[in-house]
Amino acid sequence: MAKNIYVFLAEGFEEIEAVTTIDLLRRAGLPTHIVAVGDSPRVAGAHGIVIQGDVLVDEVYSADVHALVLPGGLPGVTNLKASAKLQQLLQDAAEAGKWLAAICAAPSILGERGYLEGREATAYPGFEQYLTGAVAQPLGVVCSGNIITGRSAGSTVDFALELIKAIEGEDKAAEVARAIVYQR
Repeated sequence: MAKNIYVFLAEGFEEIEAVTTIDLLRRAGLPTHIVAVGDSPRVAGAHGIVIQGDVLVDEVYSADVHALVLPGGLPGVTNLKASAKLQQLLQDAAEAGKWLAAICAAPSILGERGYLEGREATAYPGFEQYLTGAVAQPLGVVCSGNIITGRSAGSTVDFALELIKAIEGEDKAAEVARAIVYQR
């Protein structure tokens, strides 16, 4: 089965978190798809950078999912929360124990849906209150079971490498880190 990873972009997403994560996942050879949440395949980030999605959210099917990734940014996270289709995909993935990854303000979506209950997690400072049921950690990246959370744009490389490690193993994550001359 393909290890399809879907990265969801809604108007106002944080560009560093989205593009860096997509880039590193693709460098690892993982089939990574940019999902536009909305009616258009073109999505503008919080700082005006427009990204072309590979598919629209309505074209993603739970059976194809290995991991779902939610970048932060505002109002991007608010717009992700408003997508009923994304909420259904998250529920299906959580129930199936598939990988869920969220960074910056986006872990609040996982917290508000109850997916962080009894887990450690991190989020952008000030968003810890939305990590319902979690033990909030002031760390750059936290992996707890099948959920990976990242704190901020400054943690994005570590966040993406942690996801690569979870899916493909430490050797592949180290290989990607070496290729970009990054020391963890």
